[in-house]
Amino acid sequence: MSVAIVTDSNSGITQAEAKKLGISVLPMPFTINNETYFEDINLTQDEFYEKLTDPGAEIHTSQPGPVETMGLWDELLKENDEIVFIPMSSGLSGSCQSASVFAADYDGRVKVVNNQRISVTQYASVLEAIKMAEAGFDGDHIKTRLEETRFDSNIFITVDTMKYLKKGGRVTPAAAAFADLLGIKPVLRIYGEKLDAFAKARGMKNAKKIMIKAVTDDLEKNYGGICPEAPNARIGLAYTHNLSEAEEFKEEVKEAFPGYIIDMYPLSLSISCHIGPGSLAVTCTKIL
Repeated sequence: MSVAIVTDSNSGITQAEAKKLGISVLPMPFTINNETYFEDINLTQDEFYEKLTDPGAEIHTSQPGPVETMGLWDELLKENDEIVFIPMSSGLSGSCQSASVFAADYDGRVKVVNNQRISVTQYASVLEAIKMAEAGFDGDHIKTRLEETRFDSNIFITVDTMKYLKKGGRVTPAAAAFADLLGIKPVLRIYGEKLDAFAKARGMKNAKKIMIKAVTDDLEKNYGGICPEAPNARIGLAYTHNLSEAEEFKEEVKEAFPGYIIDMYPLSLSISCHIGPGSLAVTCTKIL
């Protein structure tokens, strides 16, 4: 049985990398000043951040429509028996629910996975799906296994400025101004379908320490501790338009977790538009 693996660009997987992996990536759409753009198709990371930092820009996230989604599925099903589609977390977007509605027209040949992942953790799910498909498992098995492990991942994110959280209504203008004045960097946590406040740090250096400690605690609590000889989790990093700082952070993470697989990718633009440039994230995801 041939199973095609599909995800969306919230996974951080580019179109070029998708070709190397043998999968398909559905680009997420954006409306910028009343024009529609698609991530990694007619909108690069640099172009996006140039528009994002323009004070007059109106940027809105959206979700793939039936034409784009079902058009891709139709093409893939010409040469494959089934599709496993791994979209971003249903708790962060309605795209997963929409895909499930579209899939109802495909007589069970399209399996939509709701495993509450985004960015590097979503990428990890894609890699696990590829491994299972190559091992000969069918779409139902892959979907079930990924959904059974939906809570086996954590993301911790810190932002460089409160400006974009304020703009999105997640913090009040007064709280944002106070935090920026004192150099407070909030640390947020994405676990399952929830995005919650996790901690507050004075400065980015302390925020990074808090995130590394959070992953250490997660490994101790849920994975039997840090196991350099036989790691059973992937450590991932994500960043928003601050590659040099992310590379420095990666060295700190490698030192804290020797022997672990360390993935690092730009954070998906759907999340970046809500937190702005200069953000850093570290993730922990169980290896199936």
